[in-house]
Amino acid sequence: MSVQVNGSAPQTGAHAVIADATDPSRRPDVLFRVRRDEGHQVSAWWMIGAFVAVSGAVIALLSLVPGGA
Repeated sequence: MSVQVNGSAPQTGAHAVIADATDPSRRPDVLFRVRRDEGHQVSAWWMIGAFVAVSGAVIALLSLVPGGA
C-alpha cells in the first residue's frame, strides 16, 4: 500500500506503520483502539446499556423543550 519513490523509504512514520502492519485492524496508531484477545466479543449488555442511557438522555433533553405534548 505504501508508495516508494526511487526505492526510498516512506517519508512519514504513519506510512511506515501502515507498510509494516501485519493486521491493519490492529495498528497501534489508531486512536481509542483497544487490543483484545483473538475472538473476544463485547458483551451484548454493554450495547443494551448504551441504548438505554442514550434513549434516557434524549428523552430528558426533549422534556426541556417548551411546547411539547
